[in-house]
Amino acid sequence: MAEGRPVLAAGQAVAVAGDPAGNVATAARLTRRAGDRGADVLVLPEAFLTGYDAPVFAGALPDVADHQGPLLDPLRDAARAAGTTVVVGTAVDRSERRTLSTALVRPDGTVSLPYDKQHLDGLERTHFQPGDHGTSVAVAGVELGLSICYDGCFPEHARSAAADGALGYLASAAYFPGGAHRRDLYYAARALDNGFYVVLSGLTGPCGTSRFIGGSAIYDPEGRPLARLDEEEGVVVAELDPELVAATRARHTMHEDHRPGLGQRVRV
Repeated sequence: MAEGRPVLAAGQAVAVAGDPAGNVATAARLTRRAGDRGADVLVLPEAFLTGYDAPVFAGALPDVADHQGPLLDPLRDAARAAGTTVVVGTAVDRSERRTLSTALVRPDGTVSLPYDKQHLDGLERTHFQPGDHGTSVAVAGVELGLSICYDGCFPEHARSAAADGALGYLASAAYFPGGAHRRDLYYAARALDNGFYVVLSGLTGPCGTSRFIGGSAIYDPEGRPLARLDEEEGVVVAELDPELVAATRARHTMHEDHRPGLGQRVRV
């Protein structure tokens, strides 16, 4: 790990609906692959640990204690051996509410659930409640904002992370067939809007009653894809360069020039 220059990774694979133990094993396999490529942080898809599936969401979900218990031991072990922080989506029963959340597994084996998806879409509104705060994590001394799928469709979500000091935006997602154009546009735009790196991890293949299209990618601060996947299982990596973030923001000053308001609209 080079302090201030973390190696970012996006991974994708098929998640099996309602099989958390099997999906944890897949996440551990991807973590080992990312670690072999020097990754300091690996982003995995939305709801990857439970599977993204309406019947799963309606049924019994892992609770907070399950995420602290032996269920995640294989992923803890892989993160520890790889020296990699893992960001992975999961559906959680928080007793008083259900959320689509980010599980954060650190190389020291600690696990937390620091972020709940703030923008719910479609069937998600039937089963979950939105989160009430943004979250950033530090990896190799660099702050990185957390995002789950539909969050990334709202420019202000990524902007909030950037305004608070994030040099990158880590997005766990699950896009259905027909969504590729929007997926590719949203995350490249979030990178360009804010002059920072974006790491997108997309669920791929069949999952329960649905199918997903992958498309994991890492974008540079001008929205150019540095590395990307189609629908195959895999891991892509790229190094975050803080000097490039600074140079991009100095050259393209949209982030700095943002106005808090545009005044009353006049119609003529």
